[in-house]
Amino acid sequence: MYRTRVFIFSAPILSLREIRVSIIERTVSGIAILQIDSPPVNAFGGAVRAALARGLAAACAAPDINAIVLCGTTLFSAGADITEFSGDKVRLKPMLWDLFTLLEASPKPVVAAVDGLALGGGTECILATDYRIATPSARFGLPEVKLGILPGAGGTQRLPRLIGPQAAIDLMTRGHTIDAQQALALGMIDAIAEDLLSEAIARAKAIAATGNRPTAALRRTDKVSGFDRAYFAEQRSKAVAKARGLAAPAAIVDCVEAACTLPPREGLRFERSLLDALRANPQHMALTTLFQAERAAAKVPHLVATPAPVSRVAVIGAGTMGVGIAMAFANAGVDVVLSEVDTAAVQRGLSTIGQNYENAVSRKAIDRDAADAARARIEPAVGLEALGPVDLVVEAIPEEMALKQQLFATLDRVTPQHTILGTNTSSLDIDEIAKTTSRPGKVVGVHFFAPANVMKLLENVRGSLTDDTTIATVMALGKRLGKVSVLAGNCDGFIGNRMLHYYSCSAEFMVEHGIAPTRIDAVAEAFGMPMGPLALRDLVGLDVTVLVRKQRMARQPLGTRTPLVVEALHAAGRLGMKSGKGFYRYEGRRRLPDPDVTTILEEHVRRNGFARLALTDQQILDRLLLPLVNEGAKELADGTAIREGDIDVVWSSGYGFPRHEGGPMYWGRRVGLERVKAMADELGQCFGANWMPASNLDGLLKSH
Repeated sequence: MYRTRVFIFSAPILSLREIRVSIIERTVSGIAILQIDSPPVNAFGGAVRAALARGLAAACAAPDINAIVLCGTTLFSAGADITEFSGDKVRLKPMLWDLFTLLEASPKPVVAAVDGLALGGGTECILATDYRIATPSARFGLPEVKLGILPGAGGTQRLPRLIGPQAAIDLMTRGHTIDAQQALALGMIDAIAEDLLSEAIARAKAIAATGNRPTAALRRTDKVSGFDRAYFAEQRSKAVAKARGLAAPAAIVDCVEAACTLPPREGLRFERSLLDALRANPQHMALTTLFQAERAAAKVPHLVATPAPVSRVAVIGAGTMGVGIAMAFANAGVDVVLSEVDTAAVQRGLSTIGQNYENAVSRKAIDRDAADAARARIEPAVGLEALGPVDLVVEAIPEEMALKQQLFATLDRVTPQHTILGTNTSSLDIDEIAKTTSRPGKVVGVHFFAPANVMKLLENVRGSLTDDTTIATVMALGKRLGKVSVLAGNCDGFIGNRMLHYYSCSAEFMVEHGIAPTRIDAVAEAFGMPMGPLALRDLVGLDVTVLVRKQRMARQPLGTRTPLVVEALHAAGRLGMKSGKGFYRYEGRRRLPDPDVTTILEEHVRRNGFARLALTDQQILDRLLLPLVNEGAKELADGTAIREGDIDVVWSSGYGFPRHEGGPMYWGRRVGLERVKAMADELGQCFGANWMPASNLDGLLKSH
């Protein structure tokens, strides 16, 4: 029977709670347990680092302790305390890298016992221990690249020595998490156990008894030999190509090369120097601010309602969008009924879903069992009467108000009164749709982005009568689906597409004034956008743009000028990628310049008498992006967006705005809101009142 003494090492109060590390000395077994207990995520803040260092020292000094087990409470650790990343916060010693050096240098063996998450500093911590054991549900990862930095507490040096440079580069430059089985296969951990603490104690006791202590990661060389400079040059080139302007991936490759070519202590110093450089890079602050904005976006001010339970969902429409939405729910464990007007249509949708899962399995994006389980959650239905009891409906039918109103009137009749009626519209008025129902409080926009099973953004839209429970439910549902959820107000285009209108139209105005589409798209893509605005028009479909713009033009103020280059190309039979020709000519998905486009556009410019502009690349970029910021400011003024950060989250997660630029509002503040206002003045004089400066720009200038 164990005789236990408990020592509590109190640390300073942080966020009004006590952060502590406890040592439980079990004298019979001779094993000390160091348990990190810092709710909610056991972050390695200064108080935790100091307490853990004291606990480690006490365990090493105790004569009746032979080995140490390091564990967490409900999880191991989600990593460093992100609040310490701000430059003005005092960082308490020991620093994380010093703590892990102490851990690795412990005269007594240390076994890491991991349950839940070990992310960032949590993963780096276990790499400094002698032996690593985890539960089957544990997850590991080094996501620092997503904040524009690298694992700088020894991670870039220890990980390659354990799992080899290729796997280490992949894990750190992508920043993704892996499960316990994957970690075991790579060599990151040594064992998996259901009874975690008992197995960890037994392993610690065995190591202490035999004296057969595993070689520390920093002293291992078997996985890092035989790699030459050419290998790392190739890896660096690949990392840069995928990074789209982000500095951290190339620095990570440099550090892994150091792990393979330098003595351990020199490698650690090299890692530290690159970490310091990345922390000083503006990309780090932009990414950190965006990360914090994503967390804030999920919280709706003054919303206290409890989300309603959602166990069964109906998706109306089995086209590309409906298929993706159905898969998003099924992947999250939600039962789905996929409805279409006839058997042939719903079977086409199911066939597409089956093929999508097969492709995902072949790419190893999902395992076979998970794919089969998700596919089994989707059942077909023909007609709306066959939906059965559902908690939420999401429609994904064509973007026409009359069709949606007719559908919602029917849904109001055939679904239970508690059912939330969601529309995937990207721009239409939620209130106009809700008018056709007897439950406007249960009508809400749930705007997924294509492909819905892949894209991270979910733009939820509240109508004027949408009730708080409905809002709370769709916001919680976004989290359940693994989406980044943002709440938007009801207007034409909501947060994202309302701004996109000015981005795209500005590009088209430049085309009308003689700037080549290829050059405009090249400038946008050099900035970091995944696709230029005109190539994006082709992807969406020029016919779709013509339809949507026709509706928008009927609502815009008199005197507003609309570019008509899309209409000119559409009149020439060019529909975009779907027809193999739009602003470009397409061979599959490969886009190529097309001389016919030049001819059509030159005739359009000549016929309308547009003056030619001579613009630098910077002026082209300003005309694309500064109007985004101006319209974002208008959204803040009229309540369409709650926070600047919400706008940045929408554009980074849904439209590909480069994350290391922080989003359009963050970028706009960095380049200067004075420039935004000046550009709005200039464009407003040319194109109409909609382009004029936002009324609150001066206030935003004073707010920071």
